[in-house]
Amino acid sequence: QVQLVESGGGLVQAGDSLRLSCAASGRTFSSYAMGWFRQAPGKEREFVAAITSSGSITRYADSVKGRFTISRDNAKNTVYLQMNSLKPEDPADYYCAAGKSITIVTMTPLSWGQGTQVTVSS
Repeated sequence: QVQLVESGGGLVQAGDSLRLSCAASGRTFSSYAMGWFRQAPGKEREFVAAITSSGSITRYADSVKGRFTISRDNAKNTVYLQMNSLKPEDPADYYCAAGKSITIVTMTPLSWGQGTQVTVSS
């Protein structure tokens, strides 16, 4: 399985932007669909965004559509989450995930990262 390490979290103000990165180990990264999830304190983990192995198809949760963009660089074994216009409801621990297809990664990912914290001050 692929090993995932997130980075890029931090404290920002509402309306600011932040880019998360997820670095994957192994030579099979380009065969995996990738996703981002988040979990706020006291809440269940929720789907944020996903991208196919080639990067040609993306999916987003309604709550982030138009503000967040998922992308990947298979040459760098990295997937990104560009977060713009951050809102007070966006703070959470953000997790990177891998799966064999975009459908699988949105529902039952095979691998998870350890998470990176995003805090938004209003």
